[in-house]
Amino acid sequence: MPDAEGSVRSILVVDDDAQFREMLCAILTRQGYLPVPAEDGSAALRRLEEASFDLVMTDVMMPGMTGLELLAELGRRGVVTPVIVMSAYGSIEAAFEAVRTGAYDYLPKPASKAEILLTLTKLEARENLRRTVVRLEKALAGATRFGAMIGRSPAMQQVYSLVEKVAPFGTTVLVTGESGTGKELVARELHRLSGRGPFVAVNCGAIPPPLLESELFGHVRGAFTDARHDRRGLFQEAHGGTLFLDEVSELPLDLQVKLLRVLQEGEVRRVGENRPVRVDARVVAATALDLDRQVLEGRFRKDLFFRINVVQVRLLPLRERLDDIPLLVEHFIRKTNERLGTGIQGIDRDALRCLLAWRWPGNARELENVVERSAVMAEGELITRDLLPPELAGGRTSRSLGDGGATDLSIKRGVAELEERLIRQALLRTGGNRTAASRLLEISQRALTYKIKDYAIDIPPK
Repeated sequence: MPDAEGSVRSILVVDDDAQFREMLCAILTRQGYLPVPAEDGSAALRRLEEASFDLVMTDVMMPGMTGLELLAELGRRGVVTPVIVMSAYGSIEAAFEAVRTGAYDYLPKPASKAEILLTLTKLEARENLRRTVVRLEKALAGATRFGAMIGRSPAMQQVYSLVEKVAPFGTTVLVTGESGTGKELVARELHRLSGRGPFVAVNCGAIPPPLLESELFGHVRGAFTDARHDRRGLFQEAHGGTLFLDEVSELPLDLQVKLLRVLQEGEVRRVGENRPVRVDARVVAATALDLDRQVLEGRFRKDLFFRINVVQVRLLPLRERLDDIPLLVEHFIRKTNERLGTGIQGIDRDALRCLLAWRWPGNARELENVVERSAVMAEGELITRDLLPPELAGGRTSRSLGDGGATDLSIKRGVAELEERLIRQALLRTGGNRTAASRLLEISQRALTYKIKDYAIDIPPK
């Protein structure tokens, strides 16, 4: 990529025409650039393995690997260096196709010195503008907002910095954190700053295992009973973009093997088909569970864990970054006002103290629900303590067992209250995923289902 100030210095020049290649390198050298020649696509890939460049300028029509194939290979390898394609009149359509699939611009051949320098100037201006926009976003938000993520705590500042640094690269990212901490927001921001194509999201725990393989990889007609038509999988839908695998820990072991193969080889094989299909999808995975523990228990493959854990973005629970609560409350008030037409102007000190004292097992998602509920119930312009749920406002259900002020000393009722609270917290932490919640509670899923019915708990899967 261009350097921190957006200027282009080192340029890889790829062209099988030795005369044109030498002429272009001479022009670039006289203008203060550092060109490195490569006679074809294969040579270009070798140069890129040896050194990094601010820009690649490549001919479209070359023997062996064409410019379009070189562009596709750079995308598959996660190389984000800008590419300018060059083409003679007869291959202008190929040049346009290259721009549509990720090249920055194209130059006609033969190109004049003025055209070459103008194109480079435009590239440098674009890079300067992109970096300026990122800096202004931070400055205008007072470093409290980064894309859709909100927070001024040191933990969130570290997340912002890591996301900005990693986003331009095609490397796999693992986002960890409790349910409701905003893992999908991180994935979307990684995608936004990457400049890649479509963003496709799937919750691996929300799709029945028998259907998950077809959902991810696609199928051909007749592959199984209901396969009446060929169908592209989500990896193909995300080609050129980002595939977000939420709750990746819920993948069955046999699908973990197939996911590992896709990540290693860059190709998928649809159900019922032997021929593999090339895909270029940057994978961002997320989980609320401890994958290290899942690996030790044999629930998650160690080799897949190493493959998706190239860069890890860890989100702290809300209770460990209380400084962010006032900002989040303001944001959720504005969001609720816009969506529901409420007229809330803020929150009073007493209510805010209650929010700061709560443990937030459901994290920011739970906080948003509390703000929305309070805004709907309010008759004035402020959220007050009496509008909060009883457990937050200090009601009966918020007391701890063994509270000296408690008058009800029934062990039976106390155990039932604790059990219900633990089940609610487990469901909130796992986004309503009963399989994951039963593991946290260390009870069978069948027992959990009965208890949810007994306590009339209504927390649907997210």
